[in-house]
Amino acid sequence: MTAVAQPGGVIDVHAHWLPRSLFGLPPGAPYGPMHDRDGQLFLGDLPLSIATESMSDEAAIIEDMDRAGVAVRVLSAPPFAFPLSGEPGGADYARAFNTALADVVSRTDGKLLGLGVVSLGASEEITAQLTVLRDTAGIVGVAIPPVVAGESLHRGALRHIVFEAARLDLAVLVHPMQIGRPEWADYYLANLIGNPVETATAVANLVLSGVKDELPALRICFLHGGGCAPGLLGRWDHGWRARADARGGCARVPSEVFADLYFDTVTHGAPQLELLCKIAGVDKVVCGSDYPFDMAEADPVRFAVKHGPDRDALTRAARAFLGLS
Repeated sequence: MTAVAQPGGVIDVHAHWLPRSLFGLPPGAPYGPMHDRDGQLFLGDLPLSIATESMSDEAAIIEDMDRAGVAVRVLSAPPFAFPLSGEPGGADYARAFNTALADVVSRTDGKLLGLGVVSLGASEEITAQLTVLRDTAGIVGVAIPPVVAGESLHRGALRHIVFEAARLDLAVLVHPMQIGRPEWADYYLANLIGNPVETATAVANLVLSGVKDELPALRICFLHGGGCAPGLLGRWDHGWRARADARGGCARVPSEVFADLYFDTVTHGAPQLELLCKIAGVDKVVCGSDYPFDMAEADPVRFAVKHGPDRDALTRAARAFLGLS
């Protein structure tokens, strides 16, 4: 990442932005397209319960930051805008998003930073896209899904991304895609259960495969407090000790590797954040908001500081994750 000015204060690593010109979403997107109805944002026919300007207007984003006491906000694409295919249209969409994102953050003197996207095609194309991100001012890393087409961070395109991100010194933010299943059709369960399960799946595959141990320099953050993973960690440790197939390539007990990962504070509950801080360590917990979605933490700094690390610890952890130290 090319150096940029950095204001002091709490950094929100988990916020979303998409220019209106890209509301059509990339080829193969599971939802959409996005569109505006009387100032409200819809994903296909699904109301997102947010004002359209909150997703695409940098002035609205900065106004919310000022209200919430956020000094720096790191913008990434909403997960349904991840280009999941290697088709030319996916690469074109990724390039257009990354160019627009770099333009937005360049106008804010470091108050906004960006995490780009890549299309999940051939390895050499992924490497080329990541290299461009590394060389773009204001872009600090890449945002990716936790699972794609039955593969996670231990194989396929996602594995290639984390290996290359470690080599190129890019931060990796892992955001679930809200993949639906028939038993989650009601009550918004694709989000309430599906998102935490997707994230826990990616954490487990990264840890138990030994990939994280292969990549000590990898700076990777799992959102929504790591999903289900903190509550399952004792079970993973037991399985690692009891079964050779559960150990996979992991030479250390999973709870030790877990402490090498970053997690954000969007847990929606004080006991959940307190547990995360206890098992991950306050030096690995970063402030997140999930702005501007209805599942966002409306007052992210207050919530994080009240139930988790103090402001200085949150800032140090975010700067370390983003490679700004």
